[in-house]
Amino acid sequence: MHLGKPSPETMASTVWRLTGAKSHAVIVGPMPGVDVAVLDIGGGRVLIANSDPVSLIPSVGPEDSARMSLYEVASDVATSGRSPRFVMLDLNLPPGMSNQVLSRYWKAINRTCLELGVSILGGHTGRFEGCDYSIIGGATMWTTCRRNEFLTSRMARDDDDLIFTRSAAYGATSVLTRAFPRTVRKHLGPSIFDRAWKYLQGANTVNDSLSAVKAGIHQHGVTAIHDVTEGGSLAAIDEMARASKLGGTVDLESIPISEETELICKLFRLDPLTSLGEGSLLIACRPNRTRRVIEILQSIGTKATVIGHLSSGTRGIFGVSRRGRFRIRYPDRDPYWNAYWRALRKGWS
Repeated sequence: MHLGKPSPETMASTVWRLTGAKSHAVIVGPMPGVDVAVLDIGGGRVLIANSDPVSLIPSVGPEDSARMSLYEVASDVATSGRSPRFVMLDLNLPPGMSNQVLSRYWKAINRTCLELGVSILGGHTGRFEGCDYSIIGGATMWTTCRRNEFLTSRMARDDDDLIFTRSAAYGATSVLTRAFPRTVRKHLGPSIFDRAWKYLQGANTVNDSLSAVKAGIHQHGVTAIHDVTEGGSLAAIDEMARASKLGGTVDLESIPISEETELICKLFRLDPLTSLGEGSLLIACRPNRTRRVIEILQSIGTKATVIGHLSSGTRGIFGVSRRGRFRIRYPDRDPYWNAYWRALRKGWS
């Protein structure tokens, strides 16, 4: 059994097809490659929502785990170009998790929500047999806006440029460095390790999304934003192209891979282009606004690179490198999950 998301075939026959009662109020429901759901709430306004797991990785600690989890949920909502505003949390805690650890975790959740400007509305908290680390629950976050003021990853347009922020496998680099610091430090050396250690606190795709849309949205600038998560860069590219019913070409060698990520991927036997990318964004924008989007992102310290181009005249999305041209498809699996558990079984620390 593969860890992580089920295969697209399994999802297509279950989650994406069997969606309960039909409603004309649902503008965007469950579908591949789309980060948010969108609901018409009347008066020309919509509700934009996302749900994701929340985790507590013992070696990362309750504070950093809580912040990482909340920012992951918020990042998806922010791909709409709108700030998240409300959250509900369901915490299904391991029986052995102490009240002290819970207190530290919740205080960090509260601090993160204050940073984000998000109000906690409620949820559920309890300890249950069969629950264990690192996934300890889930969160649903949402916001509202006028109907013409949001984006989804299926809104990319013919002739859009594709911009990639930060570097490939950003999430894998971030989490594996924190989860196995002694092993990673020994392999990378002190100076490169210190750079990798800063990934967890340094990534803020909420701010990146909200900054990028200052260049304009829809025909005036950014047309679509997609959070690079499971399956990494190639999954995000495939998902946005499919969701927007477009093809195109991507220069795979232009996707940035940092020195620290290269070394961590070698240590954990990962492909950086298909490994967890949380912390990076894929942005589609009108060609005449590409330079402005990049300037805005660079002004807040976020590296942004043009990696390709979307086209309605190309059937499928293709990657080009020195090895040739091939069709980009959703990866069979993200190697991050097996790498994490393999390292645990080896006793890495």
